[in-house]
Amino acid sequence: MTADFSLGQLEYSVAVANTGSMSAAAVQCHGSQAGFSTAIADLERRLGVQLLVRRRAKGVFLTEDGTRVLEHAQAVLARAEVLKADAEAEEGQLAGRLTIGCYATLSPFLIPPLVDGFTRLHPGVGLHFVDGSQEEIRQSLLDGACDLALLYETGAETGLSCTTVRASRPYVILSPGHPLAGRDAVSFTELADEPLIVYAAPSAPADADRWMHGAGVKPNIRYRTSGIEAVHSLVARGLCCSMPIQRRPTATSFEGLPLASVPISDPLEEIRVVIAHAVSVPPTRRAFAFAQYARETLSTTATT
Repeated sequence: MTADFSLGQLEYSVAVANTGSMSAAAVQCHGSQAGFSTAIADLERRLGVQLLVRRRAKGVFLTEDGTRVLEHAQAVLARAEVLKADAEAEEGQLAGRLTIGCYATLSPFLIPPLVDGFTRLHPGVGLHFVDGSQEEIRQSLLDGACDLALLYETGAETGLSCTTVRASRPYVILSPGHPLAGRDAVSFTELADEPLIVYAAPSAPADADRWMHGAGVKPNIRYRTSGIEAVHSLVARGLCCSMPIQRRPTATSFEGLPLASVPISDPLEEIRVVIAHAVSVPPTRRAFAFAQYARETLSTTATT
């Protein structure tokens, strides 16, 4: 029995579901809104179900049937991409598009070495990346917008298969002239009155706040930013201190000013970075290769 609908129609339906509107999906896929509307209406007719509810000025919404069809469409498109890549790949080489999601606060540390190294090894792979909040990236995996993602392990990765690629403990960074900079270790109690700058995505809880409250200490959070360079620059100028998790490759700020780092004496569990994929979408050969490369690269990256 031959299917009387196309992969293009399935791709359109996934794009509309992900963006929530015909116009946004048309822009994403470089098509016309009228063409999208016609293609999806034809797909609904051929499948015999209504996929979308269209509401003027409020976008579109998936019906119950649409949600079920969307899951199958994502799986079919993923397998079609595997078939295409395998057919195009030269012997012993990988090819095709690969999209990596990354929690925004991890991107400056993880994405550059992974994109650079993997692209050199597999030039036939079209490697792309997107970043965002933990929940945004997790949802992108489940929606099929990302093949893999780099996230902090939270214990709430329902629907994802996760493998640890790095484990780190928080530490303190200060200006070299700070009285605590020469210490072998410092406690949260000693940091209670120190002005802190916290590095976190917008609206995300600050890790330092959680860690210090867990030790019975109220932190003095003076600044909050989603820009890692702002953290290092303000600390290097002696205006505050901070408690990052990931280690900077060089002990200087964006302005070239030196930074000092000191371990935290309070007991803290290791914080794990995982590479994840959606359980419902089998990884492609290039996704397997990238995951393996990430495990090997990040586990051996210098942390000082």
